[in-house]
Amino acid sequence: MGVEPACPVLLLFLAGIIIWVVEAEVHYYDFVLAEKNFTRLCKTKSMLVVNGQFPGPTIYVHKGDTVFVNVHNHGDYGLTIHWHGVKQPRNPWSDGSAYITQCPIEPGHNFTYEVVFSEEEGTLWWHANSDWTRNTVHGAIVIYPPHGFSYPFPTPAGEQILILGTWFTYDVNKVIKEILRTGKDVPISDAYIINGQPGDFCACSKEMAYRWQVDYGKTYLIRLVNALMSEEFFFAIAGHDLIVVGIDGSYLKPFTTSYVMLSNGQTMDVLVKTNRSPGRYYMAGRQYYTDNLFFTGYDKTNASAILEYRGKYDRLSSPFFPEKLPSYTDYDSATQFRKRLKSLASKEHPIDVPRNVTTQMYITASMDKIVHNFSAYMDYTLLSSLNNISWVNPSTDVLQAYYRNLSGFYTLDFPDEPPYYFDFVADLRDDSTHPLKGTKVKVLEYGEEVEIVFQSTNLLNASDEHSMYIHGHKFYVLGEGYGNFNSTRDTETYNLVDPPYLSTASLPVKGWLTIRFKANNPGVWAMHCQEGRHLIWGMNTVLIVKNGSNPETSIRTPPPNMPSCASYPSIHKALEVSAE
Repeated sequence: MGVEPACPVLLLFLAGIIIWVVEAEVHYYDFVLAEKNFTRLCKTKSMLVVNGQFPGPTIYVHKGDTVFVNVHNHGDYGLTIHWHGVKQPRNPWSDGSAYITQCPIEPGHNFTYEVVFSEEEGTLWWHANSDWTRNTVHGAIVIYPPHGFSYPFPTPAGEQILILGTWFTYDVNKVIKEILRTGKDVPISDAYIINGQPGDFCACSKEMAYRWQVDYGKTYLIRLVNALMSEEFFFAIAGHDLIVVGIDGSYLKPFTTSYVMLSNGQTMDVLVKTNRSPGRYYMAGRQYYTDNLFFTGYDKTNASAILEYRGKYDRLSSPFFPEKLPSYTDYDSATQFRKRLKSLASKEHPIDVPRNVTTQMYITASMDKIVHNFSAYMDYTLLSSLNNISWVNPSTDVLQAYYRNLSGFYTLDFPDEPPYYFDFVADLRDDSTHPLKGTKVKVLEYGEEVEIVFQSTNLLNASDEHSMYIHGHKFYVLGEGYGNFNSTRDTETYNLVDPPYLSTASLPVKGWLTIRFKANNPGVWAMHCQEGRHLIWGMNTVLIVKNGSNPETSIRTPPPNMPSCASYPSIHKALEVSAE
């Protein structure tokens, strides 16, 4: 890996006025994907990682920088890399969304991504974007303020990245391959991890927890990443309050809390003051479970790391455990935490909530199934859908087809509302909506102001929280609630003053979520549930934002070396071969 800065900060004198001109830097990284053995929970397995690291390497930039990442695929199947929460203005070619902005990078090949950082500031992350490969292929992105600028809070004494992840004692991609064939449910993880380690409460993991040493009387910045496959997560530090200051690469009005809750795929910046008696304190997390409460077999691992003070004290005693870490099904704690998220309004970080909505969409998010009548028996396959459409990947990526005006790969009829209206949150044990499988997209004019109300349904009695994510855009969360959305009553509760500015937001179980954004980034962008189990079943669609009126508001020309869609060894083919 090498880093080559461009021009430094320049000091100019014009008409006796001092003007600071901040020039962006250009950075270069090499990501080498290859298999490596790792041992956790008493078992060793081989898994695909970047540069031999798990989690993968951290990318460090300042706001406005550009990063070139040359990805060398030495693995056994094709994949892409996505830069989660990065807007990539006019540059969908490097978004890394499989079958939507590119086809996978073939084994033995490489592709260089150009990652353009524009409005982001704080913590984001990168991950593989093909089936469940992101389980082991992911890492953090740290975006500092522009050169010459500072945080909107006192500069911390130090910082720590904590990546929350999911651990399987086997190659989960083989299981996912079978699930995609049969349509059955995904496996339960064996443990949750922090920076690659399950912590003291898991088998063969005692004393292997990740450790972070701090000094007494300081303030530190923690950068949290929820890289779990399908779960939202509670996190707390024993004996210490957390001051939340940022989320998804945007600043928040600071607030103090004893715990945080991260939606799947979300990132969060929190400050912690080391003002407790010198000792050792667990930094712990557990799943926030919102699926069917009659099922109790979900992963109840308490993942842990240790914050330990430097100095002299009794190190033989066990660390303290967070007393205020919410329980697995504590809906109230999750809801109350989200209500406290409000954007920081300042000259450097203005709030610009769209007020002239030109497109309104009402989108149901559902778990579904398709029943198959065979000659001797009946069976079913699980699906998920948005507005009763379950996404199907095309044979070439949507961006190439759109840019080159190729027909037959997608249709322009993703609906603005569901085909059926009923009591969406009632106890609906059957699926009577008969979802359609298709590659349907929504087209937006450049500059449109869009409002989307997401509505969770309880089809199959399987309502769950969904982490809704839009590529290429961030959005303001105006409100959320439980029950069916009421356009008269619920709109009166909208926050139009300082709503949080996110790229990933939770759609409550048996509830609704309203967002607004301006479609000012031309390109082809996925919109989906970030949770792995819902995404592979089809809870996905695509927004095509048309070009504006000039080159500065139009899609850039594609790079010359986009991965070929012609004949690539997909993960499914590779795993079929390995299983023989």
